[in-house]
Amino acid sequence: MEMKISFWDYLIPTLILVGSLVAGIIGRRYLFRYLHIWAQRTTWEFDDIVITAMRGPFVLWIAALGIYLALEFSKLSDELVALLGKVLLALVVLSMTLVIANIVSALFQRAVARGEVEAPATSLTRTFIKVGVIIVGLLVLLSTLGISITPILTAFGIGGLAVALALQDTLTNLFAGFNVSMARQVRVGDYIRLDSGQEGYVTDINWRTTSIRDFSNNLIIIPNAKLAQSIITNYYMPDKPVTVRIPVSVSYSSDPEHVERVLLEIGQQAITEMPQLDPSFAPVVRFTNMGEFSLDFLLVVRAKTFDDQFSAQHELRKRIFKRLREEKIEIPFPVRTIYLRDERG
Repeated sequence: MEMKISFWDYLIPTLILVGSLVAGIIGRRYLFRYLHIWAQRTTWEFDDIVITAMRGPFVLWIAALGIYLALEFSKLSDELVALLGKVLLALVVLSMTLVIANIVSALFQRAVARGEVEAPATSLTRTFIKVGVIIVGLLVLLSTLGISITPILTAFGIGGLAVALALQDTLTNLFAGFNVSMARQVRVGDYIRLDSGQEGYVTDINWRTTSIRDFSNNLIIIPNAKLAQSIITNYYMPDKPVTVRIPVSVSYSSDPEHVERVLLEIGQQAITEMPQLDPSFAPVVRFTNMGEFSLDFLLVVRAKTFDDQFSAQHELRKRIFKRLREEKIEIPFPVRTIYLRDERG
């Protein structure tokens, strides 16, 4: 005997489904607004991270709850209801896995920024963390659905060799980027120069390439494998201060001791007045050479960062030129003596 389905058998599940969607949209709009206001009043940052991560899938969770209730009031067969229930469970578990992955990644990034974790905060490390959490979530989902994961792991083990051979270049860049990140000899924000001539600030290290922003504000993309094989000069290691050398040439009529004293005074005054210079480094003056037409000196100071050295050189050269004029110390021009031989006789 066939079961008769009335109008209410369609209406009630439909109302429940539509009502859950509306409740989810309205709830996300107003509930999370108040939650953000509440989180801003607290000094604990974990609540901000959780609220931000949950905002996206909130409507999905409410909709899944509505669909589940609608299925309970529907007249569908038990087999179909069970199948749809498993689909809903899979969607909820996957969405919760993504939320947890985002939360863990954000907590890791905050910990690195505060210096609580000695690890690089690059796209590659954040991706590894998210992928690890997602893999665990998938294994939990398969176990919940009653699917044995042993054959799947075996298949992955057998197919891993074929995948590795097919993606050899990609995997080479992946592991090279991971090694560069974990070695912490090249970090995001460091100014580096490669032996091939490229230089700039490291902006990110992802699973395939490293991005460097040069002084022209252009982005240089370098494969991780090539970066790992390059000879790299890191101007931010072992620390950020950079030595600045200002060569100064004066005439042979100048007193070397007087010139040395003047340059030292310029350097000592500069480290107290110029914020670009490192005050912990005492300026040094060296008499470096007796050239063809000049006595050559070198004023050595230290800038706080790689960027600061350029403005420091600019300002120091102006101060040196002005002070040498005040002290009547001559800055010589190149001099050549030319002998002309008369061969007419």
